[in-house]
Amino acid sequence: MIKSLNWKLWAGLLVGVLFLYLAFREVEFGQMWDSLKSANYWFLLPATFIIFFSHFLRAFRWRFLLDPVKRVDIPSLFSALMIGYGANMAMPAHLGEFLRAYVLSQKHKIPVGSVFATIVMERIIDVFSLLVLMFLAVLLHPFPEWVVKSGYIMFAAALGLFVFLVLFKKFDKKTDHFLHIILKAVPERFGARIMGSTERFFSGILPLKRRGDYAVVVLVSVSIWICYAFVFYVCFQAFDFIKIYHLPWYTGLILLVITTISVVVPSSPGYVGLYHFLCQISLAMFAVPESPALSYAAVVHAVNFLPVLALALLFAGYEGLRIYSPDIKEDAVSI
Repeated sequence: MIKSLNWKLWAGLLVGVLFLYLAFREVEFGQMWDSLKSANYWFLLPATFIIFFSHFLRAFRWRFLLDPVKRVDIPSLFSALMIGYGANMAMPAHLGEFLRAYVLSQKHKIPVGSVFATIVMERIIDVFSLLVLMFLAVLLHPFPEWVVKSGYIMFAAALGLFVFLVLFKKFDKKTDHFLHIILKAVPERFGARIMGSTERFFSGILPLKRRGDYAVVVLVSVSIWICYAFVFYVCFQAFDFIKIYHLPWYTGLILLVITTISVVVPSSPGYVGLYHFLCQISLAMFAVPESPALSYAAVVHAVNFLPVLALALLFAGYEGLRIYSPDIKEDAVSI
């Protein structure tokens, strides 16, 4: 586990350094500094409020996904969510999601695999939501070909995963039998652990309790993405970009679609580098120069991540979570 984490950490850092180089290679630091000095940082207060409200909505939506397994109070869900997001800023490849599942499973005595399954379903919902936004954004503004291709890849991956999960649940006896055949080649101790982890994981993939819950999940998902787009708009006001560069009303939507690729794709801790580069090239589509665009990207990244990290550390202390624990390592492996 530790060797695997170290490998992913170094790979993530390499990705971050590469994209930071791409973001900074044509930047004039004087212009970047002037842009940072002239910004009105009071706008970051409502932006921070919107960000935390969007995370509260995520915790609220997660409750509906987890309800078929066990009813959990929203404060506990919000705490686990923040801790997981905070960990994602220090760990590569979304490994904070495992910590998020672990924290909630320990507090409410739910199998960690079942909790993690609801997180996987949440991510599938996010990808499909992003693709809907991408479709709308393409109607409003021409996208680079690589963005459209990324959308196709994400759609294929999310659809494939969703179909696999549905089929696995529908034909659970046949798939169990198939797994037993495959695991015969594995030492019995490891085979039993893999089988147990698989069963616990799929026990968390259940239909929502009530038909009306599906409508609630859809409405809350729409609200979450509206909040994300509005954060970009508020930060445009901080830098006065709408007036200076005559940005159309849908610019925040374009930035949201393109920069979210950095969050969907496993990359560097905190998405440093890739997020900044994607934000920069998105603004270039609207004739915003590289230097002020990178200043904007740095501020938007900071307002999205630093308050969350601070709150995550507070919640981690409240939950009695240590930075390193052998128990966490063992349980995280055995989901």
